[in-house]
Amino acid sequence: MIKAQAAAKISYDHGVATNKLIGETIGSFFDRTVETYREREALVVRHQSIRWSWGELGRRVEDLAAGLLSLGLERGDRIGIWSPNNAEWTLTQFATAKAGLVLVNVNPAYRRAELEYALKKVECKALILAPALKTSNYLEIASELVKAGKLPHLQHVIRLGAEKTPSMLNFDDVAGAGGNAERMRLAELAGLLQFDDAINIQFTSGTTGHPKGATLSHHNILNNGFFVAEGLKFTPEDRLCIPVPLYHCFGMVMGNLGCLTHGSTMVYPAETFDPLATLQAVAEERCTALYGVPTMFIAQLDHPEFAKFDLKSLRTGIMAGSPCPIEVMKKVQSRMNMHEVTIAYGMTETSPVSTQCATDDPVERRVSTVGQVLPHIEIKIVDAEGKAVPRGATGEFCTRGYSVMKGYWNDQDKTAEAIDEAGWMHTGDLATMDDDGYVNIVGRLKDMVIRGGENVYPREIEEFLYRHPAIQDVQVIGVPDPRYGEEICAWIKLQDGKSATAEEIREFCKGQIAHYKIPRYIEFVGEFPMTITGKIQKFVMRDQTIQKLGLKTEKTA
Repeated sequence: MIKAQAAAKISYDHGVATNKLIGETIGSFFDRTVETYREREALVVRHQSIRWSWGELGRRVEDLAAGLLSLGLERGDRIGIWSPNNAEWTLTQFATAKAGLVLVNVNPAYRRAELEYALKKVECKALILAPALKTSNYLEIASELVKAGKLPHLQHVIRLGAEKTPSMLNFDDVAGAGGNAERMRLAELAGLLQFDDAINIQFTSGTTGHPKGATLSHHNILNNGFFVAEGLKFTPEDRLCIPVPLYHCFGMVMGNLGCLTHGSTMVYPAETFDPLATLQAVAEERCTALYGVPTMFIAQLDHPEFAKFDLKSLRTGIMAGSPCPIEVMKKVQSRMNMHEVTIAYGMTETSPVSTQCATDDPVERRVSTVGQVLPHIEIKIVDAEGKAVPRGATGEFCTRGYSVMKGYWNDQDKTAEAIDEAGWMHTGDLATMDDDGYVNIVGRLKDMVIRGGENVYPREIEEFLYRHPAIQDVQVIGVPDPRYGEEICAWIKLQDGKSATAEEIREFCKGQIAHYKIPRYIEFVGEFPMTITGKIQKFVMRDQTIQKLGLKTEKTA
C-alpha cells in the first residue's frame, strides 16, 4: 500500500481497458469488416463523386492488391504514394496491406530533392502518383528523376487519371491486371503475413537534416485507429469527415483505420483542406464527427458562409496536430455542435496517439488538457536525467507500448536517440501530469525560451493572448538577445476587420502575466509558415524574425 501511494506521486500512468489488443493484420480485419457491413456505405469522396459500400470497396481493394502482385512486387517491398486525398489513396492503403507491401507515404508538398531522398532511402520499387498538385507537376518531377538515373530501385511508376504518360502505367490498368494466380497468392499471403510486419513508412518533417522514415506495423496502426475511435464511441452509424491529409497518421490511421475497425463511413470533402468544402460535406453528408488541426477549425468558424450550414448532425471529433487554443475549443463545442469533441495528442512515431480526452470529460478538462493515457499504453514525464518528475512538474513526455514504432528505416543511430533501452519513446515535448493522470503539453523542448534564466513556455503566453478580442491566432517564439539570452516575440494574426497596435497588445498583458513573459517584439502577419498538415514551423518564424529585425544570433554575456 505504501509503495502504491509513493508511485502515485510521480508522473507515470498506464491505460487499462476491457478491450484487448487486436492480434491480426489489417488485411484480415478489412475482410471481416467488408463481410459484416457489405451493404453499408464505406467511402464517400465528394470531389470525385464516389460513393462506395463496404462490399464495393472490398472488391476494388482485392482487384488492386492482385494487380500489384502481377507487377512482380513481393512481400516486404516498398511502394510509395504521392498524392492528395482521393479514393485511390485509400484503395492503395488497404491493397498494400493485403499484399504484404510496405506503403511509403510521400508528403504531397515534397519537391524534387525531397522525393528523391525519400524514395532512395527506403528503396521504393514502385510509386503511385497523382499528375499534379497546385504548382507541383508530379509527372514531370518523377520522369526527370527516373531519366537521370536517380532512382535505381524504382521499377514501376503508376499514374492516376485516364491520360497516358510514356513509361508509366495507369492506376486503373494495374487494378485490372491481376488474374487467378495473383488472387491465389493473395489468399496464401493472408496466412503468412504477421501483425508485427512493417506495413507503413511515414517521413517525419525534421527541422534540421533529412526527414526520418518512421516504420510502423499492422499492430501499431490498426490498434491505435481502433482505440482512438473507441474513445469517440464510434459505431457503424457514424460518418467521419476527414479533411486532414491521408499521407499523415491523422488521416490514414485515426481516420481510415478508425472507421474500418467500427464499420463507420469515411467522407473526404476535397483533395486538400478547403473550409467551405468541409462545411458543405458535414452538412450535406450528415457527418457525425469531424477531424482537424486548430487552424482548420479556425478557418471554418471564420468563414463568411459559416452561418448558412446546418451542423446539427455533428456530435464528436478530434482537434489535434498542434496545441489547441482554449478559446477555439470552446467555439467548436458551442457553434459547431461538437459537444463531445476531444483533444488527442501523439506523434507519427507512436502511431500516433498516446493520450486523448474522453467525450464525457468535463469541458474544462477537454479545453485545458490532452486527456489521459490510451489503453495498453504507458506514459511518464521525466527530467533531463531521465528520472520521472513529481505530478505537476514539467518534464519531457515519454511513451511506451504497442504504439511505439519499429524504428526509423535503416537508421539505427537515430532510432537509439529516440527510443531508450527500456523501450520508452522520447517525444521532445514538454508536459505536466495532474493527480488524475490528465496531461498538459506545455511546449516543445526546443521551443522553450530561456529569458534571463527564467524558463518561459510559449504556449502559456499564446493561451493568454487568445483572449484579446482582436486576435484570431497567435504564435510565440524566442529570438536572440544580447542581454537576456533570448527575448519573447509574438506573431499575431488579427480578426478580419479588427486592428491593434503592438503597444495595445503589451498594455493588455501588463498586470496579467509576469513582466518577463510580455512580448518585446510583436509582428502582425497574414499567415504563419506551416507544414501541409497544419503544423506551425516555429523555426522558420524565428529565422525570418532574426533576419527582419537584424538580430544577432550569437549570445553574449
